[in-house]
Amino acid sequence: MKHAAAEILREYGPFPGVSDIGGVSFDGGRVWLATGERIAALDPDSGEIVGGVDVPADAGTAFDGTHLYQIAEAVIRKVDPQTGEVLATIPAPGKGGDSGLTWAEGSLWVGEYRAASIHQVDPATGEILRTIKSDRFVTGVTWVEGELWHATWQDDASDLRRIDPASGAVLEQLDMPAGIGISGLESDGGGRFFAGGGQTGKLRAIRRPGHATAA
Repeated sequence: MKHAAAEILREYGPFPGVSDIGGVSFDGGRVWLATGERIAALDPDSGEIVGGVDVPADAGTAFDGTHLYQIAEAVIRKVDPQTGEVLATIPAPGKGGDSGLTWAEGSLWVGEYRAASIHQVDPATGEILRTIKSDRFVTGVTWVEGELWHATWQDDASDLRRIDPASGAVLEQLDMPAGIGISGLESDGGGRFFAGGGQTGKLRAIRRPGHATAA
């Protein structure tokens, strides 16, 4: 297993009116942040909040290329990012213990925090298709270029892990600095991860290993 310290490229926030960041997603231009009663849209170049939609948003956020998916309490809502309209709702696999959320390969991938698990979920029905186990509490989840990464946050320590999707074995681990945790997680598809900072209200860009510069 490769093991290294996480390299923080940039820190965003805290933002006015935002006391907690749960889920994080990226639509190719904007970073979406779950902030409680709203999914806020951040311009990652300017560092400014540039919009958002009013939807319950206390955990993971995902983007499928057209729609947002947002966990709140024990449900996942499919949301129109232009209007905020809720188009569909499915049960969340952790029944309220859910954390991270991402979209890949036609499925939703849902972290379940205390169960230390990642569930592959049918986005239409909520059916759990398979489950991958971790040995630490799971927060954010993301796929990038065929790699499955997830964040952990337990006992005031947090790291970012690339795992084997079949076995759950840890292939690579990036340790966060002491006292800095990761809530939501998403990749920009290139050289950056975007990592929510929980109750600090901050967002951080972290370098993806093997990428000299951000995409």
